[in-house]
Amino acid sequence: MRASVLDEIPKIVVIAGPTAVGKTGVTIRVAEKIFGEVVNADSMQIYRYMDIGTAKPTPEEQRRVAHHMISVADPDESYDAARFSREARKATDGVLGRQRVPLVAGGTGFYIRAFLYGLCNAAPEDPDIRVRLREEAGRRGAASMYGKLMECDPEAAGKIHPNDVYRIVRALAVYETCGITLTEFRRRHAFNDAPYQSLSIVLDMDRRELYERIDRRVDRMVEEGLAEEVERLFEMGYDERLKPMQALGYRHMGDYIRGRVDRDTAVETLKRDTRRYAKRQLTWFRKDPQALWYSPAQTDRIAGAIGAFLAGI
Repeated sequence: MRASVLDEIPKIVVIAGPTAVGKTGVTIRVAEKIFGEVVNADSMQIYRYMDIGTAKPTPEEQRRVAHHMISVADPDESYDAARFSREARKATDGVLGRQRVPLVAGGTGFYIRAFLYGLCNAAPEDPDIRVRLREEAGRRGAASMYGKLMECDPEAAGKIHPNDVYRIVRALAVYETCGITLTEFRRRHAFNDAPYQSLSIVLDMDRRELYERIDRRVDRMVEEGLAEEVERLFEMGYDERLKPMQALGYRHMGDYIRGRVDRDTAVETLKRDTRRYAKRQLTWFRKDPQALWYSPAQTDRIAGAIGAFLAGI
């Protein structure tokens, strides 16, 4: 019988879900059952020196199962989904080369999507055109530039805030450089690079239980020294305006350390913002109609579903 083309495409497993749902524990237990290795897909765990606030797997957990894409960049390095996709795919190919099962685990939906399907090629733009448009925006104001964008690319304008001059100028510059709108460029170069067959598992639980877990996790992070971790980052010279330093936990403890809020307010605000983030994560993952949803307690069922996927059943 002739083999299917799909048989030649390597298989990988994604384990996703909201923060604090228990992804690390489930992923490690499943990896031990199926001879897997973990490829991190959390956009914060890639940074060095940021351990407590990112809930990285402990050294003991990393000894139990090999982990990749953890602590691979400094907090002041430029890091985005495109770089993640390149590096995570390289790590995944290494796992496959060792005849192990790659478990891509994390809660950053956009990074996972970039990993699975690629990113559209960056739309080209003439730097001189961008400079001219910036100067025009300075003279005429955001409203005028937004009206200009509405005329040539209303779909893009509908996704951009009228005061977001940077993105307005970006869209206009692409239009003037390419002769087609940013919307049309993205349509032509959409996510279409899929080197793996993937099974997506999403972990979820009762919302009240999840929120209680989030609150307990924040309390534990504070007890383990989250504020001290942020202070050390400041002492190392990492500016609070850096993108990673504006993330959950780091921004909140930074406000406390700088005296802008008291400790209790920082902690309670962190809990609130983390709950909101978890809700956004779930909204993202629900967009995938192929994902299988499980409770973190269903490790055996998850391992069974993965085994069936790998066996082609």
